[in-house]
Amino acid sequence: MTRKRILVIDDEDDILQLIQTCLEIMGGWQVITAHSGREGLHLAQNNQPDAILLDVMMADEDGLTTLKKLQSSTITSAIPVILLTAKGRFIEQKFRELGVKGVLNKPFNPLKLADQVNTALK
Repeated sequence: MTRKRILVIDDEDDILQLIQTCLEIMGGWQVITAHSGREGLHLAQNNQPDAILLDVMMADEDGLTTLKKLQSSTITSAIPVILLTAKGRFIEQKFRELGVKGVLNKPFNPLKLADQVNTALK
């Protein structure tokens, strides 16, 4: 059985490492990481992951800009995206209107992350 691949895009190394560990060990995912929206877009086009976990607030190119680029490309538009945000629940509905599969709030519980990702994707 082939493991599902997820692309995680976040500009914080510590967060990337934590998410990668959680999703690989507890979720059985093959994790690809990107440190910027630009790098993430490139990796999404070349690797065709099964899902993308995308941080909203990044220094280089914010997640919403990256999301629009992903959605406008015929190569990546069908890949489900889950947003990761510190903005809180009060704007969750606004994010969902953008066509994302889910919204996870920072800080997140590392022990529940894999289950939350799987739930959002079902």
